Parts: sequence; structure tokens; C-alpha cells
Amino acid sequence: MTQILVAYGTTEGHTGTIAAFVADVLREQGHEVTVADVEALETIPDTCAAVILAGSVHVGKHDAQVVDFAAANLEALTSRASAFVSVSLALVGDTAEAQKYVQDFETASGWSPEQVSLVAGALLYTQYGFAKRQLMRGIAASKRGALSTDTGQDHVYTDWDAVRRFAEDFAAQVAAAA
Repeated sequence: MTQILVAYGTTEGHTGTIAAFVADVLREQGHEVTVADVEALETIPDTCAAVILAGSVHVGKHDAQVVDFAAANLEALTSRASAFVSVSLALVGDTAEAQKYVQDFETASGWSPEQVSLVAGALLYTQYGFAKRQLMRGIAASKRGALSTDTGQDHVYTDWDAVRRFAEDFAAQVAAAA
């Protein structure tokens, strides 16, 4: 059994939901998993043999706390099995844009993850204030039907089967290296 850290940064909570899902899959595979928001975590514990870091994209950039956490823990991230989960609505309509966000993250943090998983996020209209709801509706409309503009409900675009496959593959990689 390997100790794995799943650290995440989230603005509206969906990346935290994805991190918890990944942790559950890793536990199903027999690993011991700690899940933590980067806000509450300064360093990667020495007891963790592997790390998955998840961050969401807002206004074209990954959460600054996630970038800072990766930069501050660069040695720990590069000295053990690690992966990055990039959560972005860009993936729904423009994979190249989602990949560019990861490249920008790598440049800003100095970390080039061994594995990257691009995961579509969510439009959580019911959690937004009026101004943000209208802004997000406008962004959704610009995607020409790829994203819903129905602000009366939330819309989750995450492919949970793909997230499960990513977590299972990571778990197998960690087990093989142990």
C-alpha cells in the first residue's frame, strides 16, 4: 500500500469534488490517500510516495495558489511519481486551449508533470452571484452550443469515466514502481 497525496485548489468546489473522486478510486486500488486543499497545505509530506495535484482554470489561468504550491514543492514533485489534473471548461470546446493552460502552468510553476489529465469542469450557475452568472452565460454563449446557457441549473461536463481511468492508470503505475 502506497501513501498518495491528492492536493487541489478550487474556486467553486468542483475541483475538490474531482480530487475526492480520484482519491476514492486510488483507495479502491489499495492505496492510502490523503486529500488536501493547497490552502491548508504548505509542503508535501515526506511520507507520501506519490502526488496528484489538481487545479482549476479561471479567467485563462490556473489558480495562483496551485501554481505557487507546485513551485514551492518542485523538488518533492519531481522526486516521486506525480501527475497534474487540469480542470477547465475549455476542454469542452477547444482541447488546444486547455493544453495551452497546462503549458502556461508549467512555465509559471517550473514543474513539468510526468502525467497530465485534462478534465472538463462545470458551470455552477446556481452558485454564482448575478454578475458572475451573466459573465459565465456570455462565455458559454461564445462557445456556440458547446456549453449550456441555461442559468437555472448547474451543468457538469466532467467525464467521470475518463477521470476513473486516469486514477486507475496512476494507481497501477505507482504500484508497479513500489
